[in-house]
Amino acid sequence: MDPILIKTIQLFLSLSLLIILHELGHFIPAKIFKTRVEKFYLFFDIKFSLFKKKIGETVYGIGWLPLGGYVKIAGMIDESMDTEAMKEEPKPWEFRSKPAWQRLIIMLGGVTVNFILAVIIFIGLVFTYGEEYIPADSLKDGIWVTEKNLGDELGIQTGDRILAVDGDKIDKLQNILPEILYGEKLTIERDGKTFERNIPVNFIETLSEDRDKARFISFRRPFIIQKVSEDSPNSGVDLRENDQLVSINGEKATYFDEVTPLLERYKGQTVTMKVKRQDGSTEDVDVKVTEDAKIGVVLAGNTIEDLAKTGAFSVKTKRYTFMESIPAGWNKGVKTLTDYIKGMKKIFNPDSGAYKEVGGFAAIGSIFPETWNWPAFWATTALISIILAFMNILPIPALDGGHVMFLLYEIVTGRKPSDKFLEYAQMVGFLLLIALLLFANGNDFYKWISK
Repeated sequence: MDPILIKTIQLFLSLSLLIILHELGHFIPAKIFKTRVEKFYLFFDIKFSLFKKKIGETVYGIGWLPLGGYVKIAGMIDESMDTEAMKEEPKPWEFRSKPAWQRLIIMLGGVTVNFILAVIIFIGLVFTYGEEYIPADSLKDGIWVTEKNLGDELGIQTGDRILAVDGDKIDKLQNILPEILYGEKLTIERDGKTFERNIPVNFIETLSEDRDKARFISFRRPFIIQKVSEDSPNSGVDLRENDQLVSINGEKATYFDEVTPLLERYKGQTVTMKVKRQDGSTEDVDVKVTEDAKIGVVLAGNTIEDLAKTGAFSVKTKRYTFMESIPAGWNKGVKTLTDYIKGMKKIFNPDSGAYKEVGGFAAIGSIFPETWNWPAFWATTALISIILAFMNILPIPALDGGHVMFLLYEIVTGRKPSDKFLEYAQMVGFLLLIALLLFANGNDFYKWISK
């Protein structure tokens, strides 16, 4: 199946699930407080519906415009802009007739469900699969900076150890890049000395200029031979499967990043390579280096676990009991939300250039894997659920956060904003959301045509 189609199916399934559960977060407390819910829709039904059925007092349906969903609560100024009903006298079952604290709970229900859902997913993932990671302090000879220009921008280089970001210790290799994106200061160890480097405010923009090079920080890969190529100038040389390179002409060459520059230096010459055999013994082998700095071997496609056996780093898998998975899932949810807030701060800082990374449906869809992978699907769904929770709680009229803002004002001051004011605020908020939607998806289109 085409990777784009797989991503699209995953995006559609994930968003449908999140929208339904978000709206249930409003629907359930509304029912508990005996507030009439007139419609419950997945997607918007402008002019017509793909499906609808009335059960009790509520019409359940699926719209044709996949930009979200909604519940239409009687007596509430929402995206339906049903102002005619608001001109009538309030009814006991209407939203506007309920105490402010009940209305507040109804409005907070959606984002609460989104966050709780993400935590539940994280709990399930860590309980089922555990966590496999490379401890940052296990990297025997530091990190591998695969893109020198990006490393120079940050002030880091191959062999460094990144100890902390903004004073917070880095425990896992895979956490380094996300922390750098959201952070301001690096703590680095190089040649036994520790120092700090400021992270350029526009580093996100620099990184976005070439997405293919985004994962430029990795573990250093040992140079392990699988076999000699058939057309290799070294076809008769005693190089064996799983030989690990140790040195070239007496110079250390354990890792791929060390081998490449040495072969460049010895182009067209014969060199002595010291290799470590599978039995642990070492042997010197004379090999020819071609004019394009190759020795004609195929490297072993080892797994992370196989490479860890060389001693270059270690791999840990942490398993959780069900009770242990609950706080672990909660912490992961909180950490994901905190990181997203840090990212939003970067977006609102024009100097960072992070606003260029704001994306719409294409950007969200690209997060999903190209092949169907349930753990990856659920992890991505949890991330999007966190994003939806945060975006919906922003104090923008037409979003849940806008309604919450006005309700808090009412609770604090004892004065309820007029229906006319709420109508105008809803219209302004809706126009603002349309503008943001156009900007985000416009960014996606610009990135697509500029490739």
